[in-house]
Amino acid sequence: MAAVFIGGAWPYANGSLHLGRVASLLPGDVLARYFRAKGEKVLYVSGSDCHGTPVAVQAIQEGVAPGDIADRYHAEFTECFRQLGFSYDLYTRTDRSDHHQVVQELFLKLLENGYLYRKTILQTYCETDQRFLPDRYVEGKCPVCGNRARGDQCDYCSTLLDPLDLSEKICKLCGNAPVERPTEHYYLALSRFQPELTEYVRQAEGWRDNAVQLTERYLEEGLPDRAATRDLSWGVDVPVEGFEDKRIYVWIEAVSGYLSASKQWAAETGGDWESFWRDGGDPIIAYYVHGKDNIPFHTLVWPALLLGAGGLHLPDRIIACEYMTLEGKKFSTSRNWAVWVPDLISRYQPDSIRYFLIANGPEKRDADFSWREFIYSHNGELLGAFGNFVNRTLSFIEKSFGGYVPEGELGEEWRRSIEDLYRASGVLIEEGRLKEAIELIFAYIRGANKYVDEQKPWARIKENREACGQTLHTCMQIIANLARLLHPFIPFSCEKIRGFLHLEPPAWRFTAVPANRQIRNLTLLFERIDVSRIEEEARLLEKRQM
Repeated sequence: MAAVFIGGAWPYANGSLHLGRVASLLPGDVLARYFRAKGEKVLYVSGSDCHGTPVAVQAIQEGVAPGDIADRYHAEFTECFRQLGFSYDLYTRTDRSDHHQVVQELFLKLLENGYLYRKTILQTYCETDQRFLPDRYVEGKCPVCGNRARGDQCDYCSTLLDPLDLSEKICKLCGNAPVERPTEHYYLALSRFQPELTEYVRQAEGWRDNAVQLTERYLEEGLPDRAATRDLSWGVDVPVEGFEDKRIYVWIEAVSGYLSASKQWAAETGGDWESFWRDGGDPIIAYYVHGKDNIPFHTLVWPALLLGAGGLHLPDRIIACEYMTLEGKKFSTSRNWAVWVPDLISRYQPDSIRYFLIANGPEKRDADFSWREFIYSHNGELLGAFGNFVNRTLSFIEKSFGGYVPEGELGEEWRRSIEDLYRASGVLIEEGRLKEAIELIFAYIRGANKYVDEQKPWARIKENREACGQTLHTCMQIIANLARLLHPFIPFSCEKIRGFLHLEPPAWRFTAVPANRQIRNLTLLFERIDVSRIEEEARLLEKRQM
């Protein structure tokens, strides 16, 4: 048995989730559900990033305390993830006292081991607002590509930045140009980890190509030391005398949430967090699931912190998604050009959303969400292929066999093909190739539909009831196994099938439904979405721009 740790990126608690963010997080839930079904020991954690600059900026704009903003959106995130079926073992938040304690302990360990040092630097200061500006409070022209960028990272070319690197700088709060003033901070000696990280990345397996390429680029450019504290009033206190007015920088603090969440989970459940973090027991596989913009923090910064602290397991698999666009244009929260998750799940089935984001999501390249593709995806694949196969089989049994599974025997060829499907799709899931895995399963569904069309049970029952029953018995075995194979991807409809057939909880192995088992409480898995909704949704999206 393996101990599988899955860390999902922590969304900033400063505004509603949009679909692009969920697309980057959903693979974590697929992995967690799969490994649990396989019988592995799983710990799947994440939480709301309540300390980030976006939270503080939003609080200033609304004239409330940052904690008020964090409370509002943490509650919303928790509900959205619940409705979408995310099966976190713990979804927490970074403004908890136990998180602060873990971050401070890690900071002191790095200090004790000689990886933090003091340095006086020039930092941007806004004379209008009379405060030092965190990196994300500063915007300007990127020195590499010339596009507008934040003070910590350019979204266009992925360069990691310092606010002083930018030209034409402005304060994000007031729009005025900041000045530079000296201030003292702790720096993480990231450059000292360059040899170890280079070797670590060289040996990495199971990273998506974007993570490999971007990380190698940063290593080739050389890793600079980075500030570990900032002049802020909102965040984790620096546990060192003389630094009472500063806070631990969020890029160190937020990734440390994976460890603090694991310890919180253990404290609340009696579980053993060390079995997922310290080698020596069951083999550990650590997955990290996030968007492309978070790659360096998971492939370089977090491994460096773990190496600096000592004795903690490094990331194994990096599942980094590309970006998602909306109707061919980049998501823009400021222009309200977005599909907001609370709105989407109030009107559409969660499995429809999950299926689209996995089958058509930004796994290896940028992907586009369009209302046309979303609705045709639901009608064509979920309803037309999967739902049709399940409901046509079960409703025919109800009508012609009194709702009881007919007598029959699954042929060896069918059984072997189903077992092969478990093996092949399982390999793809473990490698983070979810799009290929779900397509493989749906290709099998299309083959099953073809089998029904060829056997024509509606005609055969008039000629040979026993042969008709054999066909339907075979279909029932396929359906029972599809409820397991698709459980990681579309759990709600698979749960319905288990209810119809009163099946055991999902496991990643072949199962059989005995003859004469009664089908109960049969309902449609999916209903057709009228295609007129495409134009309605497009009009609503455009109307929000006015």
